[in-house]
Amino acid sequence: MAAKQTPVRSIHGRGNGVRAWPIWKVPDWPIWTLQDWLLAFVIVVVLADAVVLGLAASSVTLHPRQLLLFAGLLACSAATVELTRRVGENAGMVKDVYATWELPAALLLPLVYVPLLPIARMALTQWRIKRAPTYRRVFSAAVVGLSYVGAALTFHGLIRLAPGAAAHPASHALAWMLLAAACAAVQWAINQVLIQPAIKGSSPGVRFRDQQFAREPMYNDVTELCVAVIVTFCVASSMIALFFAFPFITLLQRSLRHARLVQDSRVDAKTGLLNAATWELQATTELTRAVRTKTALAIALLDIDRFKVVNDTYGHLVGDQVLKEIARTLTSQLRDYDLAGRFGGEEFSLLLPQTRSVDAIRIAERIRSNIAALSIIAPGAVGGERVHVTVSIGVAALDSGTDRTYSQLMSAADAALYRAKGGGRDQVQMISTTRGLSAVSGASRGINGAVRDAEASAEPSVFRRALTS
Repeated sequence: MAAKQTPVRSIHGRGNGVRAWPIWKVPDWPIWTLQDWLLAFVIVVVLADAVVLGLAASSVTLHPRQLLLFAGLLACSAATVELTRRVGENAGMVKDVYATWELPAALLLPLVYVPLLPIARMALTQWRIKRAPTYRRVFSAAVVGLSYVGAALTFHGLIRLAPGAAAHPASHALAWMLLAAACAAVQWAINQVLIQPAIKGSSPGVRFRDQQFAREPMYNDVTELCVAVIVTFCVASSMIALFFAFPFITLLQRSLRHARLVQDSRVDAKTGLLNAATWELQATTELTRAVRTKTALAIALLDIDRFKVVNDTYGHLVGDQVLKEIARTLTSQLRDYDLAGRFGGEEFSLLLPQTRSVDAIRIAERIRSNIAALSIIAPGAVGGERVHVTVSIGVAALDSGTDRTYSQLMSAADAALYRAKGGGRDQVQMISTTRGLSAVSGASRGINGAVRDAEASAEPSVFRRALTS
């Protein structure tokens, strides 16, 4: 139920930061970096919201009580934005409490007020908290506005089925609150339908289900739905309820922020993958389960080839973009129950539960080839320059019925990675825990004829350096 800011962004944008483009330089607006279909989708959604606002404004009659209620809800929303300013805006899908102020506007005020509240909130967020590309804020305001318009139309259409409920909510509390909850669910559904294409279009590797339909996000949404319905019902009886609701809502806002902080402590800020500590904890748990149930499992260590050369040649901002693109590739190529983490500076770790040796090397080879085919553009004077990136991958497989510890399996994967780096890079090497070195694949094959100089120059992985430090 939270008003969500959609993270529409171009993978191959014109820069890594947000520039304040002069409004008269239309060709330089960041929105033109979007894919054609995504650009059209954004424009259609924004125009639809503008048309709804215009039609509603053309037939509205202003009443002092409605203006007063709108001003109170706007003040509460603005105060919530100011409280958010202290800790900054969440990245990605924003989970917050603005629905508690926007749902009352949708159900209790004329239609013209419904799109105005998200517009004012997004403008204030842009001004007071964080400057983002303007089209993102405009699109987000349009999505939220249209979703609440849908909820408002549903409410005003169905409230007639309960005679007297619109004028006297307290006398029809059960029917009124059930209808309000249904309309809040309609708003949530419309919001998801509108933001999902934008998210998938701008970041194909993002798992929408993990961000929106996991247990914690769903629990937050249901909680906010219930609170928004209660606040709406109370405000319908008396506007004084806003003064008593605001402190409670700030407490709810803090709890949502705490949940976000807990989640952020588990992931790597740059790539969005699990950080090393969290990945190791979950990998150890999965390995223990695999040994107990006598099922297959594989671990892979991935290292970017000559990553220092990329940083020295193109700069660290391009290096960061390389890390992000590889993280997106891993997310898109792995299964839902696989685990990907950032193990070190340019190294990643993969856990493949219920995966046999032959399947593990196929997965690793598919990842290697997809990364080698990435099109990452470094900014330049004439259209930029394509940065070619390759990776070396070491795989260790736990055969069914064998007994190995986390350190033993990681050592085997590290040895395979070290062999892949020494064998010419841009390849996959695999070690089975019972059969020794068993497979190699990739563009550079050197399992039997590895060059000694290359092997000597291969930099040890983070895991190997940790063992020897």
